This record gives sequence, structure tokens and C-alpha cells, in this order.
Amino acid sequence: MSTIAAISTPRAAGGISVIRISGENAITVAEKVFFPVSKDKRPSEMNSHTCAYGSICDGGTVIDDGILTVFRAPNSYTGEDVAEISCHGGIFVTEQVLRLILSNGAVPAGAGEFTKRAFLNGKISLTQAEGVMDIISASGKAELRCASALKEGALFRKIKSISDSVLKLLGSLAAWVDYPEDDIPAVTNEEIYDTLCFEIKQIDELLLSYDSGRIIRKGIDTVIIGKPNVGKSTLMNLLSGCERSIVTEIAGTTRDIVEESVRLGDIVLRLSDTAGIHSTEDKVENAGVKLAQKKLETSELILAVFDSGMEISDEDISIAESCKGRNAIAVLNKSDLEQKFDFSAISGNFKECVVLSAGNGEGTEKLSKAIENIYKLGNISPDFGIIVNERQRVCAEKAKNAFSEAISALDAGATLDAVNILIDDGENSLLELTGERASEAVVNEVFSHFCVGK
Repeated sequence: MSTIAAISTPRAAGGISVIRISGENAITVAEKVFFPVSKDKRPSEMNSHTCAYGSICDGGTVIDDGILTVFRAPNSYTGEDVAEISCHGGIFVTEQVLRLILSNGAVPAGAGEFTKRAFLNGKISLTQAEGVMDIISASGKAELRCASALKEGALFRKIKSISDSVLKLLGSLAAWVDYPEDDIPAVTNEEIYDTLCFEIKQIDELLLSYDSGRIIRKGIDTVIIGKPNVGKSTLMNLLSGCERSIVTEIAGTTRDIVEESVRLGDIVLRLSDTAGIHSTEDKVENAGVKLAQKKLETSELILAVFDSGMEISDEDISIAESCKGRNAIAVLNKSDLEQKFDFSAISGNFKECVVLSAGNGEGTEKLSKAIENIYKLGNISPDFGIIVNERQRVCAEKAKNAFSEAISALDAGATLDAVNILIDDGENSLLELTGERASEAVVNEVFSHFCVGK
């Protein structure tokens, strides 16, 4: 493969920039542009994982001074020879150093190509590579913990354990089917049942973790609903930490949907503040009500706001009934006022109820806890392996379905040859998940989401 190079730090002014070079000629390229102060320490003579201070030169012209770090194959991130040049963090000087490296034998790296080479060279699995990408994009403690566990191989080890058990079963079946004349013990139906049922259970546990993993990574599409003047916009502003929605004593101020991503504890909510749901003759306001109702139908989580200082109304009851069977939290706002709202009349429509005051900020921690309860986020344990993206989920589903079909085929009296084919299909799906048998198209799709330089 060619020797690649790219800037691995953000394209912005900073203290330092790092230009990474990887490939068979990485150190040779570095030696053409980097000249150590110590004359007896040429890059080609440096040991792995050592550094040298020197000048970065284009012929006789010094561009900058900096540090060269050498990593020799296979003990590098990519598994190839790697040279990293750290220079001053100006945008112009960094691009000049990269241009010099490219003119001396390297080619520009593609998106995620360094990590892709680490995968192709057996340094990491495909799921671990996805963990690298998630670490880069992590925006909170829980998300970082999930990404780190993925990168450290938690999911890979879990899938590998299932795969090895199935592979052992496939080996026994193949030996018995292919060499009937040898004295090989027959594989019993009970053995096949026991193995497949146990592994299906393991996969089911992983699939149950998908929603939690997805929520931690991507957040929850959340809508704030309620009749006019109950404090929806005040709640939106409280959670956003700024005035995203107009708040006045006049009912019906919000006409359009106001959207904002906010962090509540370790949870990201993709919030939408909507117009108050009620009957109105005002055409503009009515259009806002229709948008609110549409958003209500498509959101994952509903925060239904009620004014706890007012008697319950028919509109409140109608809003509550629209939340029945959904992931919905009743937010009894204005807890600082005398409580007149009869929540018992609508309690059956909600999974959780939170009493708070959006005006003075009291009770937001209760809201965070209620969301955790609904999505069972407190039970998530990334260190034991969780599924965090759609590619992983689809592979796990395909494996589970294949194993379930194998059990059904066995029940129907199918030959072991036919059962063996179904089990093999499931095993292939597991190997696709880890990347051990993934197609080039799948691998390219995974790494296309990476930034250049990683």
C-alpha cells in the first residue's frame, strides 16, 4: 500500500499541529523533510517510540522547528511504520509542512484511512474502529464511557464468545456429516438446541441494549406539549440554558416549532417546543397547533406540561389521552403555586410524573431521573458489551433469525445438512459484525464517516 499523510489535529490555530505519515516509506519520507538537531540521530536510525527535536526544511529553507516521533511496524497504531511531525499550530505553517511531505513521496490519506489500515492489519476489530469514531464524537460522560468500552473490545469479546461456541458446533456437525465412516460421535438434537437457544438468549440481551446505546450516542427526539400558557416555553428555556422561546403572560405566544439540543445529566434531548394545543379561530395559531400535533405523533419522548396551579380542564384531559401508550412524562409545572391540579384523573396515560417549577429551576433533576427510568439507562453496562449502531443491530438480528430458523428446521425434521447451512448463515452474520468476514463495501461504509487524519 502507498504511504499516506494527513493533518491529524483540527484545522484551526492552536499550540501545536500533528502531521501523521503511515506506510512502508513513512520514515524515509520523514527523513527527507525533518533534520534533527542531533546529527547522529537520523530518522532512519531512530528506535520505535522515540522522539527527536529538529528543523522541518524544504531544501535549504527552514519552514519550522518541531518534534518527530517514530513508531515502527508492527508496534504502531496502523501496524505500519508511522512518523508523526509536531510543528507550531498555525494553519498556514501546518499546511506548508503537509504539502512538503506530500511532495516527497506521500499521498493524501482518505477519511479514516489510518484507522482503516489498523483494522486491515489486524490491530483492531471493526467494532473497535467504530469505538474510535464514537470517542471522537462523544459529547458527554456516558457517551464517552460507551465509546471507550467499544474501543477496548467489550462488544467484540461478547460476539466472539457467541461466535466461538457456534463455530465449535459447526465443526462437530461438519465432522459427523462429512466423515460418516469414521467413529465420530453423532451430534444430538439436544446439543444443537442447547447451544443455539443459549446463544439466541445472549444475542437478545445485546439487542435489548441497542435502544439505550443509541440514546446515549444520538439523544432522544423529544416534544414539549400542553395547552397555552402552562409554561412550555419556560421549560424549554430552562433546559436550554438560554431564551430559545419567547415567554410572556399572553397565551399562544409560540406559533412555530422551536428546536434545540440540550443535555440533561448524561442524556441529550433533541427538544421541540410547540404551540399550545387548543381550539382556535386564528389561522396562524391553528397552523401552529397542527404542527404541534404532528410533532407529537413522531417524537420518541413526550413532555406533557400542565399548570399545577389551575384546575384540570377538558383540554388537559385530551392532551393526556393523546399520550396513552407512549413514552410520556407528565410535567406538573408551577410547583411554587397552590396545587389545584387533579393528576389522578389522567395518571394512567403516563409512565412518569414530575413536579417542578420551570420558572425558578426546581425539579430538573427529577426530570432527568424519570427519563432514565423510562429508558432503563441505569441498567446499561457498556463494559459487558452493548450494540450502539444500526449496522451492528442488523448483523445481530440476522444471526438470531438464522439460529431460530435452524431450530425450526430441526423441529420440522430437516436433515442436519440443511440445519448446518442455517447455522453457518448465522455465524457469517456474527463475523460480519466483528469485521472478520465483512465485505469491502461494509468496511468502506464504516470508515467513510471518519474524519481525515484519524
